[in-house]
Amino acid sequence: MTDIVSINPATLETVGKVPITPPAKVKDLVAKARAAQKDWARLPVRERCDILVAAASWLGENADELARTITIDNGKPLAEAMAQEVLPVIELLRQTARTAPKAVRDLRVPIGIMGLMGRSSTVERRPCGVVGIIAPWNYPFSIAAGQAAAALAAGNAVVHKPSSHAPIAGGMVGAMFAGAGLPEGLFTTLSGDAETGRAVISARVDKIAFTGSAAVGREAMRQAAESATPLLLELGGKDPMIVRADADIDLASDGAVWGAFTNAGQACASVERCYVHESIFEVFVELCVRKALALKLGNGMDPDVDVGPMTTLAQLEHVEEQLIDARARGANVLCGGERDRSRVGFFMPPTVIAGVDHSFPIMRDETFGPVLALMPFSDDMQAAGLANDSAYGLSASIWTRDKKAARRMAAVIGAGTVMINDCLSAHAIAGAPWGGVKLSGFGRSHGTAGIEEFTAPVHLHECRSSRKPFWWYPYDMGLVEGLSSLARRIPCGTISRLGAIPILARLLRRTRSSP
Repeated sequence: MTDIVSINPATLETVGKVPITPPAKVKDLVAKARAAQKDWARLPVRERCDILVAAASWLGENADELARTITIDNGKPLAEAMAQEVLPVIELLRQTARTAPKAVRDLRVPIGIMGLMGRSSTVERRPCGVVGIIAPWNYPFSIAAGQAAAALAAGNAVVHKPSSHAPIAGGMVGAMFAGAGLPEGLFTTLSGDAETGRAVISARVDKIAFTGSAAVGREAMRQAAESATPLLLELGGKDPMIVRADADIDLASDGAVWGAFTNAGQACASVERCYVHESIFEVFVELCVRKALALKLGNGMDPDVDVGPMTTLAQLEHVEEQLIDARARGANVLCGGERDRSRVGFFMPPTVIAGVDHSFPIMRDETFGPVLALMPFSDDMQAAGLANDSAYGLSASIWTRDKKAARRMAAVIGAGTVMINDCLSAHAIAGAPWGGVKLSGFGRSHGTAGIEEFTAPVHLHECRSSRKPFWWYPYDMGLVEGLSSLARRIPCGTISRLGAIPILARLLRRTRSSP
């Protein structure tokens, strides 16, 4: 096979073909990227950021075409392609351009009593070198574009392996940077399947940014361990939503329905588990069912469609298997629940289920499809415990009118992001760090943390004194007694630090007379 064939998941028609990058050539392409990176890293950071501003302008001018490409290649409705892929990247590019100069600047750090001896320390943030981005199919443009922007601003070159399930939309990231005037060699698209992804890691890039399933993420970690290549990993989620008794029920049910079904539920931060206070549970479930049934399922190119197809047949079948298992265990499927076989593509209607608990795989394992599972709770601590009873920890949401109660609950929920009266949207906030804990991965994208992720902190320590340090050889009782006095004087506060000066003076005089 020499090409990846892209299929429109709504119609199963061929969208186009993308030539596969032979895995044997990946090392050479990484070497070219490494050569280009040397000059790029020497440019002032503000000049590097000018490319990001130009990329944002290119994206604005090509927004409609890009949204259509994403919809045809990936399946999500046009509104979602624009709101969740195009617009957030424009903001990310501009925010990264604003943030990067401060994020990568040298930082003078305090060094305690050593500062009294003609010394200083600075932390420099140097680019990693070549960053390998292995991107997912659910957000084929926005995830890779955001990570690439941070990596480039920090002075790195990027090699990008788009998902083979959305190769055309993924390839538009490179088109954007080329349109912005990025010098050749600094962004390279490597099209292919899992074998190409393994070749990227084997090529000994300096950092890997991987977004995908936990299973593939573990395999990437094992391979990267052979060369001690650091990774940024986002490995999915099983994100909980908690609805307290005092919540705005209409708003919260709107949030649950949107959070569960946007992008056909194929978001790492989708609402997959919804815990509702028992006093409002029945009413809340009824609202969710009514609102789910009102959603229009269909081809995302229709601007009135709310929920498009799932992107791959394999993912559709995974959702079907979870629902079959849930039914067998006694779950109540209140709407949806079966593939829409009246349509050609990979369509699963919005599905709402109840009568579940944590013994059901559908409440433990990532679904990644348009399924909203609801379960009642009796008090805040029980709800927080249920939210934390998961191997994942990407995001969570709390819905209530009581801000103090929300913050108390947020403080004990294990997640990289906790939202109050909102869900899923936080990923689009360019200045805030995004990432998870537990099986959801580690490292952060976006904001200052996302730029620092693609740098290596280097400590530069300078000694301006020509005098030999007192802690060097030879050792004797005078040194031991002096060090003991320092240990008693310097643990806390300015007074103690000033009190250390006479001791330091005696120790320094000692070095003059030592051989």
